[in-house]
Amino acid sequence: MTSEHIPTPPAPGPIGLSLPDGVVPLSGADSTWGMIRVHGADATRFLQAQLTNDFALLKPDQARLAAFCNAKGRMQASFVTLRTAHDANSSTYLLVCRKDVLPAVLKRLRMFVLRSKVTLDEVTEGLALYGLLGEAALAAWGEGAEAALPWSYRNSGERHLVWLYPAAEPDARVPRALCVQDSSLPPPAGAALDPSLWELSEVRSGVAMVSEATYEAFVPQMVNYESVGGVNFKKGCYPGQEVVARSQFRGAIKRRAYPANGVLPADAALPQAGQDVWRLAAEGSEPEPCGIIAQVAPTDGGFALLASLQNSCVEEAVQGRATLRAGTADGPELHLQPLPYDLLEDI
Repeated sequence: MTSEHIPTPPAPGPIGLSLPDGVVPLSGADSTWGMIRVHGADATRFLQAQLTNDFALLKPDQARLAAFCNAKGRMQASFVTLRTAHDANSSTYLLVCRKDVLPAVLKRLRMFVLRSKVTLDEVTEGLALYGLLGEAALAAWGEGAEAALPWSYRNSGERHLVWLYPAAEPDARVPRALCVQDSSLPPPAGAALDPSLWELSEVRSGVAMVSEATYEAFVPQMVNYESVGGVNFKKGCYPGQEVVARSQFRGAIKRRAYPANGVLPADAALPQAGQDVWRLAAEGSEPEPCGIIAQVAPTDGGFALLASLQNSCVEEAVQGRATLRAGTADGPELHLQPLPYDLLEDI
């Protein structure tokens, strides 16, 4: 595998607040996250036929990032998927996703059950979901945390843990993990943090999760899923598989996900996922949309976001031939940041 060349921003731009160590509650009525439980003798076969990743080859110490696409390869949901039980007769998986897409996606997934021996249900009680940052992630994982790879899985008996991509900061990478446990247990050790800090860590990880605002906005490569372990090109068919494969192998990837920061005036609204990013050429031509915001989080005096952008416009911005603005043509200027991982050119 080789790394795809991408433009590197000439200056870091505004950074905003640093992420602290601690524990973020991600379940409950006010949470933006939810979980689907997939259980049965055909659970693995069912997920293998519906999602972009390979579950037939899933090892006991692995989790999966995966997308659920429509027939045109457009992502309707993305999941962090962990197998919590497995024996010769059945398997149980938990699919962690954005809560606002969960009802529609659960309904569509159930349409494909047919005669399969599998049940799919929203997890509404009994389990709690936490995001772990920094020392809290390291402590919960225990031995081997420093060497853990993204999408590693560990069952400590009481807790199911998934190691995630770290959050990129100017001089460090902040460890991150998801924790699923019985809701009757105390939270993992660490200071309680506001959920907005988890959203910021998500943006800084460079791994976008589909929400209602970005439903069917992207094929997986537009948000770098083939580069962060979210697509397996060697497995069998799934909805949209032909389009996803064709985009990869015919060199048709014209957009990629890029992180960016911006300063927000006191009276300005925070940019939102699903809004356009606008290109303003230095020579003064008419502004034009050149991408879509995938995810956004507030920072001190500004914001951080991930946007799926036309590669050509990114090149122009890096070379100083254009500026990029969030939301509207006169919205806040974006300062592109380096991706915290390499893009893969040849899978």
